[in-house]
Amino acid sequence: MVKNAFITIISQEQKEENKGSVEFQVFSFTNKIQRLTSHLKLHRKDYLSQRGLRKILGKRQRLLAYLSKKNRVRYKELIGRLDIREPKTR
Repeated sequence: MVKNAFITIISQEQKEENKGSVEFQVFSFTNKIQRLTSHLKLHRKDYLSQRGLRKILGKRQRLLAYLSKKNRVRYKELIGRLDIREPKTR
């Protein structure tokens, strides 16, 4: 589940220092999303987990929008590493 490419780039000491960075938060939300989607494949009627998944998706989307506005290069690099689709524009 965990993306090995992203973990190798962030060493153990950098994780402790950068837990507040946008990249680390998006990475942790992505891991939670993957765990919840695998859980929901088995338990389709777990509505509380569905709600939690939607909340985490919203948080990750807001963080990605923030990063997109602040630093487009870091945003593109993060999306490429985590294999996240870019949101559709209206």
